[in-house]
Amino acid sequence: MIACYVRGGGLGHLTRIRAYLHTCHPGETATILTASAFTADPRVAGPHRLLPVEALPSLRPSTLVVDAFPAGLDGELSAASVPPGARTIHLARLLRWDAYRRLLPADPIVFDETWLLEGLTAEHRASLGPAAPLTLGDPPSAAPRGVSEGSWLVVHSGAWPEIQELLGYARDCAAAEGVRPRLVLVSPRRPGELPADVEHVDAYPAWPLFAAAARVVTAAGFNAVRQMSRWRAKHLMLPFPRRFDDQFARAAAARASGS
Repeated sequence: MIACYVRGGGLGHLTRIRAYLHTCHPGETATILTASAFTADPRVAGPHRLLPVEALPSLRPSTLVVDAFPAGLDGELSAASVPPGARTIHLARLLRWDAYRRLLPADPIVFDETWLLEGLTAEHRASLGPAAPLTLGDPPSAAPRGVSEGSWLVVHSGAWPEIQELLGYARDCAAAEGVRPRLVLVSPRRPGELPADVEHVDAYPAWPLFAAAARVVTAAGFNAVRQMSRWRAKHLMLPFPRRFDDQFARAAAARASGS
């Protein structure tokens, strides 16, 4: 059995682990341990089983995959947390390492395998030991209907204040280009405060909509930047501060590569 420790309250961790399982374990069913608020949506987990993170001690997996945070979100994972006989895999994503490394336990997990999902800071990379790059691919999915070609998409699963900032950024960018596009918010929930001139669609995954969009406006989260890599020229990013995710460094790297 593959158990995936995916600690985080948002949608991004689940999207990433689905992509990892599709890329490295196609056709296999895994148990995903998560505290995400999006577990009630069957589209998110797909064929995989969801359990709370507290279930880890009761499992006996052959493989334990730890997403993003090598010691868990709050430093709760150590070598003693690994189930007996489990092979350990870490998915390394960009972190604000100076902030996160304070959580590392005295007996950290020594991973059998580490995958580098994006560029890391030198200090973070040095802490991991042997590692190899991995390019993720998402499970196939058809684009939902009802979104016109050439729309400007604002894609975000977070809170209304951040959606509001992204909408403002989209309007500013459109004004700078001298256009008045159709704005479509792609989000799991329709905010009650959504302006009348902004349409809403609950599409998950969102990436099948990207090819036909004129612009895609997002934060600078891992999945958005990864999924928009094929369409750098039409990707508009507004990074947000996060506890450990360094969206500003990720946005700078993506822009340097052509965004």
